[in-house]
Amino acid sequence: MLEEIFKEIDELNKKITSFIPAVKEDILQKKIDSIEQQSINDKDFWSKKESRHLLKEQSSIKKFLDSYRELLQIQEDIHVLNELYKEGETSVEQDIIDTCKTLSSKVAEFELKLILNDQHDINNAIVTIHSGAGGTEADDWASMLYRMYNRWAEKNNFKLEILDQLDGDEAGIKSITFNIIGEYGFGYLKSESGIHRLVRISPFDSQNRRHTSFASVFVLPEIDDDFEIEINEADLRIDTYRAGGAGGQHVNTTDSAVRITHIPSGIVVACQNERSQHKNKASAMKILKSKLYEYEMNKRNEAKEKMEDSKTDIGWGNQIRSYVMHPYKMVKDLRTRYETGNIDAVMDGDLNAFIRHYLLFAAGIENESK
Repeated sequence: MLEEIFKEIDELNKKITSFIPAVKEDILQKKIDSIEQQSINDKDFWSKKESRHLLKEQSSIKKFLDSYRELLQIQEDIHVLNELYKEGETSVEQDIIDTCKTLSSKVAEFELKLILNDQHDINNAIVTIHSGAGGTEADDWASMLYRMYNRWAEKNNFKLEILDQLDGDEAGIKSITFNIIGEYGFGYLKSESGIHRLVRISPFDSQNRRHTSFASVFVLPEIDDDFEIEINEADLRIDTYRAGGAGGQHVNTTDSAVRITHIPSGIVVACQNERSQHKNKASAMKILKSKLYEYEMNKRNEAKEKMEDSKTDIGWGNQIRSYVMHPYKMVKDLRTRYETGNIDAVMDGDLNAFIRHYLLFAAGIENESK
């Protein structure tokens, strides 16, 4: 038993060693110290707008280095345990096994943090799900996907807030936009953008026929207030209306829901989750800022724009993941080829293996667990 554990520890140690040049610990620590000195020596530091960005950067670097140093500490702990075992202390055998399991988990977690180094990876995520053609069947599939992400958020200590929701005519959801709040929310969930396809025996078909349903998932980073996105009030058309849902649920008696149209780009966003018109407007502006950021990035990056254009057709040929409930059970990512037969676990929020495989795939790193 321990022989295999020792082999795993050797592999983990090699991986940790490979992290060293990528971490650049000395450079990052100097950056932390430099921002600290600015906050002490510059009497106007706390009143400057750019200081918010610097402090956020400092906090992010500190957390990154803390997780790296925690990894090194666990590595040292297991080294000490190994030495004790070699000296005849067989009582530490279970401690070695447990600590190896912890180290393996921390190495996998830290490896993703090294990959998630884009500017907005650490930000919250704004997720929108649209049902495809197919009426009630597709609306039900969209609601199943929402539940899946809700459960994922709960299991991974993220907070989820619904920003806007349009219920289906009979069941399910036509569209829903929600905020995933927590560090690296966008970095993790950006892997989910695309078309998701479901094959099952429809619970809405009296003849128990097999149906194929589609839904689109779009994931954007929530853009911080200190990030410069110019929005001219004259370019906005703001409409208010009475919020409501199917069967009279969530209905307000005042025009609290807000729809904002950005006239130059044609982008339209809406929010009706709050009872306060002011709060709904603030949430809608948050969504608009993120969409305008993506709009500008797409204009600068033609390749990405073509990729986004390919997502507009919610149907055959554009899916990133297939969920099959009949005649067999399987969830398969069509980009990484990663698959599992435990569809119930996936629909209950067990998405981390799919997220990990995609992030390593996108970074050009071979995943040994494939």
